[in-house]
Amino acid sequence: MKHINCYLDFISPFAYLAFEKLPLALQDLSYRVSYKPILFAALLKHHGQLGPAEIPGKREWTYRQVLWLARQHQVDLQLPAQHPFNPLGLLRLAVACGGDGLVSRYVCESIFRHVWQGGADAADVTRLQALASQLAPQHDPNGETVKAQLRTNTGDAIEKGVFGVPTFEVDGKLFWGFDALPMLAAYVKGDAKLEDEWYASEQVARWLPLSSGGGIESGK
Repeated sequence: MKHINCYLDFISPFAYLAFEKLPLALQDLSYRVSYKPILFAALLKHHGQLGPAEIPGKREWTYRQVLWLARQHQVDLQLPAQHPFNPLGLLRLAVACGGDGLVSRYVCESIFRHVWQGGADAADVTRLQALASQLAPQHDPNGETVKAQLRTNTGDAIEKGVFGVPTFEVDGKLFWGFDALPMLAAYVKGDAKLEDEWYASEQVARWLPLSSGGGIESGK
């Protein structure tokens, strides 16, 4: 049985799509999942990047693509009234409902659907209070223990090389994004060619240094 760590932030529509379709993607396979909320903004800061919703053009494309993907995969999704928004309240609520930084699928599902179904403001105080009443967290979402655990989750993700959400980590290998679900399933099935490709890609990454110009330079 494979153990999969799923790193997610409720601000990401791709994380929501991946969460909804994960059971189908891994149908009939032997696995268990640990859901770990992390702060996507901290990943971006660590890697010196802007989020997709912070880049003109890419912002519009992201929303357009997400709506199309949701329709293609028959996932109920409506864009929230405000995006991006501050997800800290939702992340802390999730952590407060679990233990050791892990969150149940029910809690993740409730929070994801709070954000991505209905088109309301995900950070609205009244809605957050109602969601908290529904989930009945075991710990204080605003307590230092919960805040520290979220920081620990995020720090652990960065240490493992996570750079975006959703990311699925299994056997030390990282699978990033909604479109990585088929690749994740292939690995869990034991695809030998995937192992070879993984090794080959790591070797190439070691041989080719990063260009300071942001791309691979052509030969001169």
